[in-house]
Amino acid sequence: MKRIVIFASGSGTNAENLIKFFHNRETGSVILVLTNNPHAKVLERAKSLNVSAMSFNRVAFTQNNDVLNILKASKPDLIVLAGFLWKFPEHILNEFPNKVINIHPALLPKYGGKGMYGSFVHEAIVKNKETETGITIHYVNEHYDEGAIVFQVKCAIEPSDTAEDVAAKIHELEMEYFPKVVEGLIKD
Repeated sequence: MKRIVIFASGSGTNAENLIKFFHNRETGSVILVLTNNPHAKVLERAKSLNVSAMSFNRVAFTQNNDVLNILKASKPDLIVLAGFLWKFPEHILNEFPNKVINIHPALLPKYGGKGMYGSFVHEAIVKNKETETGITIHYVNEHYDEGAIVFQVKCAIEPSDTAEDVAAKIHELEMEYFPKVVEGLIKD
């Protein structure tokens, strides 16, 4: 059974979806949820599903080895960023090469990079009158949203769609495809 650790910063709907997907599955299990936000709803979601969850600060993440040591002790086969907003530090990436993935709410390389997350992405897509968008699951490297792409899926955008409409379409794609892609990666 493969071990999955999730990093999230907010409400945790993707984390919850992954935890439920892998509950009672033989392929893998979510063993830990980590967040940079001590008030994130993801902490409640994880604990309500009997998954250990904890928050950390920037010093523990980037300057000393606290988060790295937690990860080493957890022995994850895959680290999944699910709405995690901080840039992942190189010292952790070096310890877990090709074992950290992220989900992005657009078709990279479009609408990626620092500051392009959540509603900012959807608003930019609507403002630029795009006719399609989607999700990208990619490996994490030392640059925002530039790691090798694992999976993309598209959806159409209607001229009348608002940023909220786009967000709802993206959420549906995330709920359907993210767990399946994660499972495919841990099976390989």
